Parts: sequence; structure tokens; C-alpha cells
Amino acid sequence: MKNKVYLIDVTNRDGVQTSRILLPKLSKTMLNLYLDEMGVFQSEIGFPTLKHEVNYINANLDLVKIGVIKRMRLEGWCRAIPEDVKLTFKNCPDIKHINISISTSEIMIKGKFLGKKTFKDIVRSLSEAVKTAKELGAETVGVNAEDASRTDLERLIEFILVGKEAGADRFRYCDTLGTDDSISIYERIKTLALSTKFPIEMHCHNDLGMAEAVSVAGAQGAIEGGVDSYINTTVNGYGERCGNCDLVSTILALRFSHALKEKVPLDEKVDLKKSWKIGRYASYAFNIPIPINQPGVGANAFAHESGIHADGALKDRRNYELYDPEDVGRGKPELHETGRIITTGEYGGIKGFRHVYDKLGIHFHDDNEARRVLELVQYANLHTQKPLTDDELRFIATYPDITKKILTTNP
Repeated sequence: MKNKVYLIDVTNRDGVQTSRILLPKLSKTMLNLYLDEMGVFQSEIGFPTLKHEVNYINANLDLVKIGVIKRMRLEGWCRAIPEDVKLTFKNCPDIKHINISISTSEIMIKGKFLGKKTFKDIVRSLSEAVKTAKELGAETVGVNAEDASRTDLERLIEFILVGKEAGADRFRYCDTLGTDDSISIYERIKTLALSTKFPIEMHCHNDLGMAEAVSVAGAQGAIEGGVDSYINTTVNGYGERCGNCDLVSTILALRFSHALKEKVPLDEKVDLKKSWKIGRYASYAFNIPIPINQPGVGANAFAHESGIHADGALKDRRNYELYDPEDVGRGKPELHETGRIITTGEYGGIKGFRHVYDKLGIHFHDDNEARRVLELVQYANLHTQKPLTDDELRFIATYPDITKKILTTNP
């Protein structure tokens, strides 16, 4: 069977590290539900070692248990030290997938550890952390080389082989500063794949505006080197500094680039039609507008004004459109009420609340049953600090106990 590319979305771990933003735990949960619907292979859900993440992570693991999250794996992130791994499984005993990370470049080893660690210490810690994770019940462990793009290939090969021998399942190549280019990363990743025969994840930042190009080039190198590849993405490209590799742009590249769609086959379970829904929701939840020229989901992605372009598109859309609005889930009219509007939220009453839910097709037997959900909705509105979406309201009413866990922390 030919090797493929699988998507690991890191919005809920790396995307939420975007400076000057906050993402509520309910919003992180909704993103996991949408990512699962979209056919994404795995979601990096957050930090199991942080107290304020623990209830949210365990609640999402409950959603896996009861079959609400149907296919997608939920994976936590921690440092590649045994103490962090032990704390991960203490806080979240049902977690089955983790990625563990440590710096590998000489500049970071010197700059971050200030002479207290050598590369030998790095690989020793990695090995112990992987073994600890497997002993505690991890089904899969990804080993992350932070700043891999500025790490010598010989070191990366040693790092991978140490992780592989300890029982790891994948290697994450982190272009932490977004410094790689598509040609050099293709060559580096292919060399790593041929040398180690180990699956490789691409984790690329957008500091030079090349995150998607570098990610797909690296994935091509992995596949041509004979191993599966995994591309780390974030919805709308959110992330630290200039962001990460954008989810929708990556799918579009692998589906519609003439060369890539043959050479770098994408997991067939990915549903591009969910793009518009998840892109708009993430924009709302993060409170970050989608750029007008964003591939697939930007306001101008299918807009034509130039006379030659408009004429050509009207004659045959393929003259100036590589893919259709319908391919990314666009094209349906979006209607907004223009008359009387009843909403519910932090200060909503029982009558208005029941009216809103009746319109969603959810009917309560009496006011007492409705009031229990209303209290959760009011608290969720405080939690998100914005009006709740229809899907959020449906989720709260359907899974009130899980919602309560998501909305609480144990300081």
C-alpha cells in the first residue's frame, strides 16, 4: 500500500499560543468535534500537565468513550522528561496518545539550558520519557525535535533512532522558526526517512510565509523515502508569531496541485467540504478575522472584478478558478433574521431560553428541566464572553455533565 499524508491539527495546543488571544475550553471542544467531522486524523488537544487544561482534556476523552468523537485521536503534549510524562498520566489516566518535545539544535541547547545539558543528555531524557509513556499506557508516542531545521542531520538521525528503539511511533520535525525552504526540507526529510525508516511529522511555522509549501514538500520527501507522513496544521493558520501551517490551504494543495495530488496522496477520509464551517467558527471563537485573501475561506477566494477575469469565469469557471466554492462548503445562502430576535445568554430568562431551544428542535418537558440547562448556558456565556452558537447550545443540552466538566477547573 502506498504511503499517505495524515493531518494532525494542533490548533488547540499551538494555535492557542497565538499572542494576545484566549480560547475558551468550550470552543476548544467544539473545534475537536468539527475536526473529527472533517476527517482529521489526530488533534493535539492541549497540555495535560496544566491544571486548567485537565478537566477539559478529560471531558473530551469522555466524548471519545461515548462515541461522540468517532475517529479522531486526541493527543496531549508535554516536555520529553519522565516527570512531565508521569504527571500527564496522573492528571489524564485515559489519555492514549502523546507527543513529547525537547530542543535538539546546538543554538537552543546552549541558549535554553545554559550549559547544563548536552546532546547526550537530550537523547537520554528522550529515551526515558518514551519508555515511561509506554509503561503508563500510551498507545502512540510522537517524539518532537524542537528547532529540527537548525539541527545537524546526523543528530536528528540519532535522535530518531533512540526514540524508535525506546518504542516511539513517529518523529516530529519542527521548523520552529519557519526558517526552512521547500527544496532543502524535501532533501532533509527524504534523507531522514531513508536513514531511519520511521514515520515523519511536519511541524512548520510561517515566519517566512512558506509554512504550507515547506510542509507539503517535507511530506513528499517522507513519502518518497518510503514512510507515512503527518502534517501539523492549525485552523486559519493561527499560531505563535506569524502562525502555523493552515489546515484548509494544506488540503487544497494536496487535492488540487497537479503534481502533489499524485505524488503525495492525502488521507481519503478528509472532508474538504467542512472547511467553511470550521474556518468561520475558529474566526468567531478566536475573535480574529479571516484575511480577505485566505485560500478557500477568504471573502475574495471566489471574487472576480477584472474584466478579463470576470468574463472568463462567467464563460467557464475553470478559466480562473482551480476549485469550486462548493468544494470547501461554500455557496449556500446564509440567512439572518431581520425581524424580532430572541437570544439567550448570561442574563437570559426561562421563556426566551425555551423559545431559542424550540427553534433548534430541542424541547424540554418542563421549566425545571429547562432551568438546569439554562444555568449551564448562562455559565458558558460567561466562559466564552460572546453569544453561544447554535452548535454550542445543542452540545450543552445534549451533554450537560460533560459540559459542566469542561467549564470547571480545580486550581
